[in-house]
Amino acid sequence: MSEAPADRFDTARSVADAVLYEGYVLYPYRASSKKNQARFQWGVLTPRGFSEAEGSERWSMRTECVLHPGPGPLLSVRIRCLQAQRRRCERRTDSGPRLTDATFEPVDVLEVDGVAHVGWDEAVDQVVDLPDRSLRALEGFAHIEPFSFAAATETELISDSHGAVVGRFVRRREPITGAVCVAATRPVPDVPFVKLTVTVENASPWSGGGLHRDDAMAQSLIAVHTMLAVDDGKFVSILDPPDEAAAVAGACHGEGAYPVLIGGDEVVLSSPIILYDHPEVAPQSPGDLYDSLEIDEILALRVMTLTDEEKSEARGTDPRAAAIIDRCDDMSAETLSALHGQMRPVADDSWEEPSAAPAEVPWWDPEVDASFDPWTETVWVSGVAIAKGSSVRLHPSHRADAHDMFLVGLDATVAGVFTDVDGEQHVAVTVDDDPATEALAWQGRYLFFHPDEVEPLVGQREDR
Repeated sequence: MSEAPADRFDTARSVADAVLYEGYVLYPYRASSKKNQARFQWGVLTPRGFSEAEGSERWSMRTECVLHPGPGPLLSVRIRCLQAQRRRCERRTDSGPRLTDATFEPVDVLEVDGVAHVGWDEAVDQVVDLPDRSLRALEGFAHIEPFSFAAATETELISDSHGAVVGRFVRRREPITGAVCVAATRPVPDVPFVKLTVTVENASPWSGGGLHRDDAMAQSLIAVHTMLAVDDGKFVSILDPPDEAAAVAGACHGEGAYPVLIGGDEVVLSSPIILYDHPEVAPQSPGDLYDSLEIDEILALRVMTLTDEEKSEARGTDPRAAAIIDRCDDMSAETLSALHGQMRPVADDSWEEPSAAPAEVPWWDPEVDASFDPWTETVWVSGVAIAKGSSVRLHPSHRADAHDMFLVGLDATVAGVFTDVDGEQHVAVTVDDDPATEALAWQGRYLFFHPDEVEPLVGQREDR
């Protein structure tokens, strides 16, 4: 028997799964918690009619990324999302022996063997795989692939520890229709790089039955993300493109999606959450916690403090919440210790101990620190002395923070020039026209950049 072909997207699966269910259920993992009253925060595409009438949610998402094709590039595209499934609880009202004659009534809470089952919006994992296509066929001829998720109603009987049927779950899904459009263009002539555009749309009709967000969730695509793979080609980082691809990367403008390389350079994950290139799930993490990027150790400890009643409701809220409660209850001291943090050796053998102040005055002594005054220090940038009060334009490139991308091209004022214990200088700035600048400066909170990340704006302001 021949082996099944390998999934092109296996390298992206663990991270994509984390994206898919990020924020699905928040600590303390109970349906009654206020934190779980407004759910599905990431990558929601509502029906277009609702989006245009209500205005706070998208109805489409666009990914734009860069590809360096070989002679015969073949493109694979996969869309993943969640479809909401509304679950209600019903209690059995008859006592007859025949299930075919059983009657049920809706209830808010159904307690069975110490578990408090409640109504809840579950989610079904949906996948849309497009047929592999030649990249050459996509240049100038966009491919549109419609898709649909059918409506469904399902029931699940609930039995107690003695095997008696005491209630049931009734689950209902609404129909959803959508479309994926894939196109390839060459925005910069005479350059071998291609810009790929993948747009996902929610094409479900909307009758205008309400303008509350909850009204639209049953017909929404949730946690939408796109995965791309290529044969005979290589993707280029949008975050840090090589010089020869910078112009094409600069022409990419996605909407609601942030593409990053994952694994090697043949797969891209475009998610509604900002990630760095080559993201990985930490091997120390024993399982998903779904709570919007919170720290595993802190959440595990918090779960351990829940009362038995709170854990009962969490178990009855969702199977994923129940798994978290059980995993934290059974967590060993060794597993918990592994979540506390890791010390990793430096791979670069050329690293040397930073030079210190003279032996008679250790580098950490306040006397050494007093020799540097950030309010009078200067640093030379492009032949211009930068100091407190200088006007600069920001060009973040070191990617210390993913949010740096929102600061590109903004004007700022230098608050000071700081020197660290290794002797390197850093420019502290406040962003001009930011309404929070005054409050942040009063607290001594600044944005820090390397000197090569700021451009002097000569002749605008000498001091401030």
